[in-house]
Order: sequence, then C-alpha cells, then structure tokens
Amino acid sequence: MVETRFLDWPFFDDRHRQLAAELEGWCAARAALLARRPAGEAPDAADALCRVLVRALAADGWLRHCVPAAFGGASERLEVRSLCLVREILARHAALADFAFAMQGLGSATIALFGSDWLRQRYLPEVARGERICAFALSEPEAGSDVAALATTARRDGTFWILNGEKTWISNGGIADHYVLFARTGEGPGTRGISAFVVDAQTPGLEVVERIATIAPHPLARLRLADCRVPAEQLVGEAGAGFRYAMATLEIFRPTVGAAALGMARAALATTLARVTRRRLFGGPMSGLAVVQEKLADMATAIDAAALLVYRAAWEKDRGRQRIDREAAMAKLFATEMAQRVVDEAVQLAGGLGVTRGSRPEELYREIRALRIYEGASEIQRLVIARDLLRALA
Repeated sequence: MVETRFLDWPFFDDRHRQLAAELEGWCAARAALLARRPAGEAPDAADALCRVLVRALAADGWLRHCVPAAFGGASERLEVRSLCLVREILARHAALADFAFAMQGLGSATIALFGSDWLRQRYLPEVARGERICAFALSEPEAGSDVAALATTARRDGTFWILNGEKTWISNGGIADHYVLFARTGEGPGTRGISAFVVDAQTPGLEVVERIATIAPHPLARLRLADCRVPAEQLVGEAGAGFRYAMATLEIFRPTVGAAALGMARAALATTLARVTRRRLFGGPMSGLAVVQEKLADMATAIDAAALLVYRAAWEKDRGRQRIDREAAMAKLFATEMAQRVVDEAVQLAGGLGVTRGSRPEELYREIRALRIYEGASEIQRLVIARDLLRALA
C-alpha cells in the first residue's frame, strides 16, 4: 500500500487528485505491460519496449500533459504539478514508463516554450499522439555540467545551418524522430553564443555512432554531426538564446526528476513494509524490531520531506513565478539523494534478496542511481542553490 495523503496538501486541486486516481487505475489495467522489462543487457535492449510504452501512454491521453492545449495538450501551458504527479506514479510502477513519458516532455518543451508557431504545429501534435519520439541533445564528451564548454558548431549558409560536432549521453538516442539540439553559433563568448535547433533524425550528416549500455537499460547514444544541413526554420527562437532556452526547459523538468525519485522511494518503502511485516525473525515479525522501526520511520520522514520540496517547486512555477532556480535545484537534489538512501535501506532490509538479480529492491537500486546525475548532477544543484543565496545578499 502506498500513501496518498500528500494529495490533500494545499499544493493540489481536485483535478490533480482526479488525475492521480485515473493514472493509478490505468497502471493497474496496464500491469502486464508495466511489468515487462528490456530483453537483455544489450545497448538497444530497451528500444522496442520504449516504443510500445510511448504508444500506450499516447493512446490513453497521458502524453497530452507534455504539450500545451493549443497543440493537443491537456493544459493551456505545461503544468508542472501534473508532470510531477504523472512521473511519480509511473516511476513507482515502472521506471521505463516514467522515462518514456519524461522524454516526450523534455524533448519537446523547448519547442513549446520558444519555438515558432510553425515548429509547434509541425512537431507538438505528433508528440501528444505518440507518433513522434523526442530527445534533448545538450551534453557532449567535454560539456556536461559545464554547458559553456559546448563545442558543437552551427554556421549559417543561406537558408540552412551547417552543424558539426558530437553529442553524448543522449536519452532516446537511436530511437528518436527528432532531437532538440544545442550548438555554438558564436553571437558571444561562453553561454551567450549557443542556439537551439530541431534536427530530424533522418537529416543527412546526423549519425548515431554508439549505443551506450547502462546499469538500468534505456535508449542512450552518442551522436555525430558532420556537415549536417538543417533548414533555417528549424532554429528555435532567436540565435544566441539557446542557453537560456535550455535552462528554462530544465527548470521545469528538474522538479519532475525529483518526483520520479519520489515514486521509486515510495516503491522501495512499500516493498520493505511488505517484507518486514511478513518475515519472522527472532521469534516474531521483523517489523517488531526497534532497529527496523527506526529505519522505517526515517524512510517515511525523508519521503515526505522530499515531496514537500518537489511539489512546492512545482506549485511555485504553476502559480506564475518566472524563475524557480533555487526551488527546482533543492527539489531535485534532496529528492534524488533521499531516494538513493531509501532504496539502499530497502536493499539492506531485504538481505540476500536485495542483491538478487531481478528482485524489486535490486531493480530499484539500479534504476535510482542515474537520477542523481542527469539534468544536472547533485553537485551542480548545490552550486545553483549556493549562488542564488549569495546573489540575494548582493
């Protein structure tokens, strides 16, 4: 059993509670699909399942939360509380389903926020219908946390931009139909000379050169761009504004990463509660041991604390705050670090079963680890928080 009392918090309206109830029902009805796992450990093992999950999420309207209403979405604009609730619930049931949903949002949000009407109309309705798989291509071999070090270039050539460089650690790489891709266009030094482009996967000069295997399999790839000619109308917004667009997109999705971590932590706690109440140890239920009760109390308290930070950040953005840098960073930092500890405790309390391949604690242990790295590692979130504090003193 999973706690739902948090839905009574003042961050939520009745429509959020209805969304949560409907998605829980969907997950129950789709239990067989959500129980499926990638077939093996090969780098492309998760490809087919991700495609199936995108189609299933689209068929019942869940991908409508990834785009604005004008283009087939569920809300007038991207609603962060809804994105968080969907990610939390999906992640609790199946991490790959959460991944499939999240990438449809992350890989289209820059278009929704800053793209021309033509770009929005061309791409977003297909995203909502699950007809187009999305990717967000920012990271490079030498530019992950340090976006200013981005080296991929784009130069104007008449009605085209010519892109050259490499991208790596790109989620949905190899199965995406388009990439929202960031390249240096040279309007200024550092972050001031970066632009965003929508690059269709079949564009000549764009090549998937490596599929990357991870401890929790999902589609991941390294891309190479060699004189890749992208039509000028595929530029998102203004040239030179790409860093701002990337940060605005990540500001929306960082709280949702915290929400996914919450879902995994809640799954770990539920699994642990089932085990310690069922297993007998030293003549009584394992749950009767004081050391076990202490661990359960710490797990539950940490989950609630993280939920407060996640949904505060989402609520602040939804009520119109222009910038939530600190709140979003706190939410992602605390929730992902918390979930790692909670999952680790679940493994510990499961004993040998916790490290047995295919058990739920072992699966969660592999799935949770990447969340402390992607979309800004924990160390970067600490920098964001500290710098915001120091700016307030200036």
